[in-house]
Amino acid sequence: MTSQDRILTQHALTGEWLSMTLPLRDLEYGPELCGPGSLSGTLAPRLLAQHPTLADPGTTNIYVESDGEIQWGGLVWDVRTQGDQLALEAASWSSYAQHRHDLDGELGGRGPYTNADPCKVVRDIWAYLQSVPDGNLGVLVDSTTSTAKVGTPADPYSFPFWEHPNLGDRMDDLVSGDATPDYTCTTTWNADKTAVVKRIRLGWPRLGARRTDISFASGVNIVEDPEIQLAGDDYAQVVIAAGAGDGRAKRRQISAVRNGRLRLEHVLDLPDIKANDVLAARASAERAVRQNLGTVEQITIRDTPAAPFGSWQVGDDIYTRVHNAWTNYTGWCRVTGWTIRPHAVGGPQATISLRPADTYQYGGTT
Repeated sequence: MTSQDRILTQHALTGEWLSMTLPLRDLEYGPELCGPGSLSGTLAPRLLAQHPTLADPGTTNIYVESDGEIQWGGLVWDVRTQGDQLALEAASWSSYAQHRHDLDGELGGRGPYTNADPCKVVRDIWAYLQSVPDGNLGVLVDSTTSTAKVGTPADPYSFPFWEHPNLGDRMDDLVSGDATPDYTCTTTWNADKTAVVKRIRLGWPRLGARRTDISFASGVNIVEDPEIQLAGDDYAQVVIAAGAGDGRAKRRQISAVRNGRLRLEHVLDLPDIKANDVLAARASAERAVRQNLGTVEQITIRDTPAAPFGSWQVGDDIYTRVHNAWTNYTGWCRVTGWTIRPHAVGGPQATISLRPADTYQYGGTT
């Protein structure tokens, strides 16, 4: 962080500003594909003891601002002592849905769903959870539409109130297949910088784009040799998604291919999922990931013209070259998240999570 950077905190319900310059150290933050992303940092205990409302877990918004623009926003979830300091952890807006349940059934009458667009169901989830007293975070969900479908006449996608469906888990279900929408959480100032805009950004057929203008490469911007693991224990070309029910009534969907390798199987336990189409999508997505051996899953880079910080987005495909004594890897990798460490030794660094781009259907940009 520079002198132009600051950490802000705000009461999540009233909007009251609690601190405009929270002195966090060891700061790391960043977004995530189809997840909330995270923030962590440390604080001197005396500061929180003097001002206990500056970071009250479960009801405090926290923002990272750099050069006048908000780079990340979310909710503080955990503050605890670690030796002579306090450790703070936060997650962005979709994490709130993990702490909410459908207590009325069918999202207050919005469901059940047959041949529905998952984007609409995600919007309905947020409309419902923010309609309940003391539950409005002010999060906006994109108006994006998709051609994906969830629920069938024989097997509607439903929210039975007696099961108290977890709304965060349901949101994850809707975006976890091969042919489902993507989402990420973003935070910005409004046009005149008087209010914060909290957004669930939806993408169809996917978020991000194939980038030919930037790259990640050893000797250029990758600062450490990444670990590349060849793990047969994690490999599978057959994935069995086991859903709700017991005994013979248990829902099950299988995604399998024959590819000249010894058959290896993995069971994906999803006991809360009743819809067969959602189970099938989850099985297919899990198989696509588990069929890749020797992929680059994480790299650490520094800020260079090859890929300046802020030049890539969640979901982008970026050509990646890793060359060292053990590995010669080249290929398109999809950015699934990152964390920025502005105070890293030697200058700011970003640790970027990657997956092989060919495990996704590339159909355009959003």
